Amino acid sequence: MKLFRMVAVLAVLAGPAIAQESPHINLMADGPAKTEDEKAADAAREKAYKETLKKIPDAKTANDPWGGMRADPPKQPAPKAAASSAPKKPKASTAAN
Repeated sequence: MKLFRMVAVLAVLAGPAIAQESPHINLMADGPAKTEDEKAADAAREKAYKETLKKIPDAKTANDPWGGMRADPPKQPAPKAAASSAPKKPKASTAAN
């Protein structure tokens, strides 16, 4: 009885290992080759598809759904050219020496 149990356990454990080594069979074959008529129909369909893609217009600008809700466009900061050209004064030290 113990021998029967050991054989059953080994068979259960060895099953997946044997299945991995078996030859790989493709059960979902590609099927028969296409006929000339089917190839011509596919080519015509592909040509019509590419022509349709060329007819689609390009997007002009991004759509801004909140564009009308803004009161004023953001203002640009004033240039500080006059302030940067003036010489800087040294700071007076307040610490006692």
